[in-house]
Amino acid sequence: MIRGIKIAGIPVRDQDAALKFYTEKLGFKVATDQPMGDGQRWIELMIPGAEAKLALFTPEGHENRIGTFQSLTFWCDDVFATAKTLASKGVEFTQEPKSEVWGTFALFKDADGNQFVVSSK
Repeated sequence: MIRGIKIAGIPVRDQDAALKFYTEKLGFKVATDQPMGDGQRWIELMIPGAEAKLALFTPEGHENRIGTFQSLTFWCDDVFATAKTLASKGVEFTQEPKSEVWGTFALFKDADGNQFVVSSK
């Protein structure tokens, strides 16, 4: 049976710029960075304390997904504090932290303009 999510892909234009963004601004760690043919690399990132990994890789034919809203939500303990810290590192927020009955969330962009939700209870 399915036990969880192993890897979630994030489509990117420039793997070097994306790698710099995710490691330097978000604090993710490199698990794997190896050639993958056609000029791309397979880059897997770990989020400290999480089991699932992220892959900075764009499969052929999926280039149109780059720079769009990604159906991937990151979670943290405190969205307001996290947003403040990330903004101080140059992360652009398209929706400032907001509390709703279901939780607190904000939207941010990565180096390619992909938008993600960050949420807490």
